[in-house]
Amino acid sequence: MSLRHLDGETRPADLYQRDPLSLRLPRPARGDILEACLITTSGGIVGGDRLEIAVTAGQGAQARVYPQAAEKVYRSTGADSRIDVTLTSDEGCWLEWLPQETILFDGARLRRRTTLDLAAGSRVLAGEFLVFGRRASGEQLARGLIHDAWRVRRGGTLVWADALHMDGDLAAPLTSPACLGGATAFASMIYAADDAASHLAALRDLLPPESDAVQHALTAVNGLIVGRFIGEAMAVRGSFGRFWGAARAALADLPPLLPRLWYL
Repeated sequence: MSLRHLDGETRPADLYQRDPLSLRLPRPARGDILEACLITTSGGIVGGDRLEIAVTAGQGAQARVYPQAAEKVYRSTGADSRIDVTLTSDEGCWLEWLPQETILFDGARLRRRTTLDLAAGSRVLAGEFLVFGRRASGEQLARGLIHDAWRVRRGGTLVWADALHMDGDLAAPLTSPACLGGATAFASMIYAADDAASHLAALRDLLPPESDAVQHALTAVNGLIVGRFIGEAMAVRGSFGRFWGAARAALADLPPLLPRLWYL
């Protein structure tokens, strides 16, 4: 999907979609920007599936793109499931990639890559959100593959590369105090803009209070702000969502609201 800003409005310029991905354009809240909602019509991802999502925000475009609901990655008999997300931003644009949870069933094999390609003068707020297993159903994530990678380029130059990688026995790193320490969820956020690092202190002040159920931190790296949220799944969701709403208001003077579908 490509977006353009014309006559004071952001509109889709080109759209290609095929099963199992479909796009909807919900009506945004008053004073808010274009919303684009992705639906996975298959109800989840199995081994061997591959989803490719590409969003290009043209000069001056403003949009928030998000999935309709949590994504489920089911147990695989051996093949990897792949999700590739590419966000391209042009000068003067504001683009949000707001995740809901990606829930990993025991035995799931997920390879996900999120790529940001930034032009000077653009601003992008992007995230990803993993949930390890289905604790409410009595299932823990014991085996599988998790490879969740980020690549951020500014003007064609790589400025950030990062990956969470675990393969085979997942119970050990998920429970070890030296790794994830029993956390059931892990979310990442990146804010990329020419002046992103100058907002670090102000954004830290917007972080919700920590608790035994959730911890979080923000730092500046190569002109980006990188955030991590870790802990119990619902607590991470609440903290991540509250921060996201406050951050978009502070950074882009937008309503501090999440999409209605976030609450369904």
